[in-house]
Amino acid sequence: MDASAVVEVRAIQSLNDISQAEWDACAAPECRDGGRPKYPFQTHAFLKALEDSGSATPRTGWAPHHVVASMGGEIVGVMPLYLKNHSQGEYVFDYSWAHAFERAGGSYYPKFQCSVPFTPATGPRLLSNPDGPLDADAARSAILQGAIQLAERHGISSIHITFCTDEEYVFGGEMGLLQRADQQFHWIDRGYKDWDGFLDALASRKRKNLRKERERAVENGVTIHWFTGDEIQPEHWNAFWRFYQDTGARKWGTPYLTRSFFDLAQEKLRDDILLIMCEREGQWIAGAMNLIGRETLYGRYWGCTEDHPFLHFETCYYQAIDYALQHGLSRVEAGAQGGHKLARGYEPVTTRSLHYITDPGFRRAIEDYLENERYAVERENAHLAEMTPFKKG
Repeated sequence: MDASAVVEVRAIQSLNDISQAEWDACAAPECRDGGRPKYPFQTHAFLKALEDSGSATPRTGWAPHHVVASMGGEIVGVMPLYLKNHSQGEYVFDYSWAHAFERAGGSYYPKFQCSVPFTPATGPRLLSNPDGPLDADAARSAILQGAIQLAERHGISSIHITFCTDEEYVFGGEMGLLQRADQQFHWIDRGYKDWDGFLDALASRKRKNLRKERERAVENGVTIHWFTGDEIQPEHWNAFWRFYQDTGARKWGTPYLTRSFFDLAQEKLRDDILLIMCEREGQWIAGAMNLIGRETLYGRYWGCTEDHPFLHFETCYYQAIDYALQHGLSRVEAGAQGGHKLARGYEPVTTRSLHYITDPGFRRAIEDYLENERYAVERENAHLAEMTPFKKG
């Protein structure tokens, strides 16, 4: 490497400003072997579908400012970054921070959000090119310092890097960012081989409960289907859009994703999508959309037009475990929160985020809060780990 070479960092306002090959060389370098991406949400195709569909745009409060670091004309790293004027669609809640800062006379918004919009799934955020002239830590440092300089130059209150990896969490902490912990519930394959192997790992009473719930879910004539790739047809997306609108309206008031996103997903992402669809009397009545990673199945959206006991658990949790076991996936991430997942074989895990606060006084206050919060999350996860449905010992 030329010792005089300088790392140049810039922000781009659209994925159209960088080629798919350049972005994915950092975001999904493992795909060079022709396989799936490990983290499908950070690919150029997924993020561009959010932008092109009007789902994540300045109009919706997600203005792309993706960071691109280059050396000698070669891209060494990228970072999905958005300028935001609200805190919706993030799943790491900072509303109390915003209120406190504004009560003190500050302006919390706009802020920078490094994440995949509307997607509480852990994955790397400081994305480096393993074939580039910098090692991973040097590339991460360049990306992060570039984002910080961008925030300070434009008077942005803060940078939030959410659902980052454990490695990035440690790296960011060493660079002085504040560290935050939260909780999710994931199913982890402990060598079960198949569904019966998973059931055998459960305590007897819990095993009976799971069997009973699965029976109840389909007792009214419900049949369940898996569709992926070219198997997914327009009728499936039309039905799923109805499901998604109902859930979005109830949870968020307005669904985050537009109808156009699902059309683009079919065009660009269908081979990495699993639709689990429920049919009764010839009609689609419920469904769940999942993204298939190299090692993990990511549950994303669910909805229904008929209410049947335990059908949500069957479609989103048990079917996901079935699929993972049959396709050699080691983990199911079924979305944010949800203590009810614990009784269904999903284990408590700690999720991580990093935060850069520009104002020194506000930063100190947040730092004290986060120290107590991390301790509380650690204690709760340890407690919940003792309450899983698995056999003791």
